[in-house]
Amino acid sequence: MENKQKAIGVLTSGGDAPGMNSAIRAVVRAALHKNMRVIGIRRGYSGLLAHDMFEMNLRSVSDTLHRGGTMLYSARCPEFRDDKGVERGKEACLQAGIDGLVVIGGDGSFRGARDLSLKGIPCIGLPGTIDNDIASSDYTIGFDTAVNTVMDMVDKLRDTSQSHDRCSIVEVMGRRCGDIALHAGIACGAVSILVPEVPFSIDAIVEKMQRTLRTGKKHFIVIVAEGVTSSDGVGTVHDIAEEIEARTGVESRATVLGHVQRRGAPTARERVLASEMGYHAVELLEKGIGNRVVVCHENKIVDYEILEALSMKKEFNRHLYDIADAISI
Repeated sequence: MENKQKAIGVLTSGGDAPGMNSAIRAVVRAALHKNMRVIGIRRGYSGLLAHDMFEMNLRSVSDTLHRGGTMLYSARCPEFRDDKGVERGKEACLQAGIDGLVVIGGDGSFRGARDLSLKGIPCIGLPGTIDNDIASSDYTIGFDTAVNTVMDMVDKLRDTSQSHDRCSIVEVMGRRCGDIALHAGIACGAVSILVPEVPFSIDAIVEKMQRTLRTGKKHFIVIVAEGVTSSDGVGTVHDIAEEIEARTGVESRATVLGHVQRRGAPTARERVLASEMGYHAVELLEKGIGNRVVVCHENKIVDYEILEALSMKKEFNRHLYDIADAISI
């Protein structure tokens, strides 16, 4: 009797991130290379429950490597947080003939992948989020592009800040993880970088700016991770701008970059990382292995059991932060 051809599904869940298309492409091409069928699932777990699926071939992912966002679309799925929703997901996979699933997203998406794996559908998670807030992976799909986008936007802001001797206070994404702010702040030469991991005060920012003013510098960049609040109670970037201007006399303007950070073509590093991760995911499913997260650790592509990955603690790079503080004067 002829063996049934293995079929795997692929979906993107949660917030979109540049490089997701690169990962999808790698999954599709690797699976077809290994004589597997590939089922694309639109709009994450919501699409799985709605049976919004289609068969993918080599040409399905042509001309997607350089595109931002996700060709499979993304959505949040509250139903998948309870057992009934996961059971429906299992039934949808069985009806579609899906033997395994690649889930590209964040920690919430991984929990769904773990629950589905425990129901008998092997799932592999790929870390796709611009915030770089997945503890098990040194870098996530989308982070490098987001940092480069912020750098490009802030470089443009610097031109006008320099022309008018202003201070630009720029809010970037990263409510629970300050990596975008930290890396972009260093790349842009920010005088201060405000992140949730390190307490700060407006007094300290003002003191540093006044010290720098005495050396002849007249324009400044301050990078702020969204949602941070100073120890003296100053919260939004607009409040920070008002305080800085009042205390230093330097005209200060607040800019919120918002969802522009999710846009644009993924960087070369992003495309390579996503391709490696996608291929590794297919290798695991080929062996019938599920309940794993594929990550980048010490520049190597490895995988962890999902619960183990979720239990890891994200370590903020305080040494890099101290370097930034020392050289931004």
